[in-house]
Amino acid sequence: MTGRAARTWLVTGASRGLGRAIAETALAAGDVVVATARRPETLHDLTATYGDRVVPLALDVSDRAAAFAVVRQAVDAVGRIDVLLNNAGYGLSGGVEEVSEAQARAQLDVNFFGALWVTQAVLPVMRRQGSGHILQMSSTAGITTYPNIGLYHASKWALEGLSETLAQEVAGFGIHVTLVEPGEFRTEWSAGSMVRASPMTEYDEVLARRRHGMSGAYADVQPGDPRRAGEALLRILDADKPPLRLLLGTNAADLAPRVYQERLQEWERWDALARTTDFTS
Repeated sequence: MTGRAARTWLVTGASRGLGRAIAETALAAGDVVVATARRPETLHDLTATYGDRVVPLALDVSDRAAAFAVVRQAVDAVGRIDVLLNNAGYGLSGGVEEVSEAQARAQLDVNFFGALWVTQAVLPVMRRQGSGHILQMSSTAGITTYPNIGLYHASKWALEGLSETLAQEVAGFGIHVTLVEPGEFRTEWSAGSMVRASPMTEYDEVLARRRHGMSGAYADVQPGDPRRAGEALLRILDADKPPLRLLLGTNAADLAPRVYQERLQEWERWDALARTTDFTS
């Protein structure tokens, strides 16, 4: 416990991975957590440990009506929402040509539209309060790309654009928005949280290494500690001017500057051509 007043969180995807670790960190700090998951029975151990400071609720974030209903339940139960952590999501392994329509739509429905629906549901609550902090779980996959997870990248890049816009729209209401961009953390993401497209032999050579990496072969060797990620988020919640983007993990902190440096260099190489496209008079 700290000397500050307890915060009330709404955490989506709280059953495992970073969502679970962050929820546990908040609870250990004395906060109240409305924890949601598709299967709320996966949250029973949290209620057993933390009692009535945990409110477990069932939620499929891709269902907009359900998102609004859960927010109403949360406010009825705990009175306010100080922090929204939009964490629910999963990975989709497959080349752009390999992914089916159903898989592509489902990926965006959960990772992007799910975050949008819960955000829309929470915003009226935070506006009435005159305060709040929305934590959008993005990824380094929201600032760079790798073969074999194109639809996952699309969902995170969409979330990045939405959230940067949202931050400008809600600042006047006392609401902060932070894009959380973790690198490699020791969770079940590449194993239990991964859907896989049917592979095409034409891409075997190009995607073999990435497919292997997405198979869970490297589980339990990632450098990032989920508990420390939760502690970092607690620190930005206490900041007077919290960041719009927060990288988490050494590999993320190393990667991002390289990505932006490469983009700047390419823009500079083609700057003269870019300037030829205005009207001449």
